[in-house]
Amino acid sequence: MLTVPQMDFLKRLDEEEIHLFTIESNPVRELISGTENLNGIVENLVCKGFLYRLERGKYCRSTFRDENVIGTFLVSDGAVAYWSALHLHGLTEQFANTVFIQTTRKKKPVSVFGTAYQFIKIHSQKRTGIVYHGYGNYKFPVTDIEKTIVDCFDLPQYSGGYAGLIRAFYDAGLNAKKLIGYCTAVNNIAVIKRLGFLSELFHKEKLLPFVEFARTRINRSYNLFDPFGENTGESESAWYLRLNISKEAISGIVQNR
Repeated sequence: MLTVPQMDFLKRLDEEEIHLFTIESNPVRELISGTENLNGIVENLVCKGFLYRLERGKYCRSTFRDENVIGTFLVSDGAVAYWSALHLHGLTEQFANTVFIQTTRKKKPVSVFGTAYQFIKIHSQKRTGIVYHGYGNYKFPVTDIEKTIVDCFDLPQYSGGYAGLIRAFYDAGLNAKKLIGYCTAVNNIAVIKRLGFLSELFHKEKLLPFVEFARTRINRSYNLFDPFGENTGESESAWYLRLNISKEAISGIVQNR
């Protein structure tokens, strides 16, 4: 049975439309009078199943299930990224069993309500290109299309597969200026070469300014086009890439759906 303070607290959460909160946040502390024990009320509501403890000091309503909002709430600077962002932007039909969250903080993987979350730590200079999806309590940060593409080429192990990533690049309507800015922030020369090569191969005329930028960043060290593939294939001397996926095979990837 709920006590009067517990019922009042839940009522106030409903009135303020609060689904996620920290025990130290001012909006939550203002919901009860200073004489009441907030920690005790919250912990009792957890035991009774009305609230769920995400981790120490962080709670959500037991009926709240938006995985993207929850995932980005778990770290103060988190943003949905990589494969998860590709899916949100409609650039892949494959749905990951894990929600990928980009953050500048180190955090171990967790599972909440049966959903797995993986946190990918990046340098602070790479934290850019953040936009918001949703409204109100369902609003959450996510990397925009261009940053998602750059991030996935930077760390393709979180992209859901290289073939799918090539298709995503082919399908995406990309802004050259944004692509230049994000590639500069991420500062991965191999990624710039791969994206420049694909821009030319796919005749993306709107990305000509990016191609010109990419040419200024080329070094004379050969990189594998597919970083996880074998060290075989013809050399693409214009971009200093080893095409361990041939141009014909790349064309086949985007044409055969």
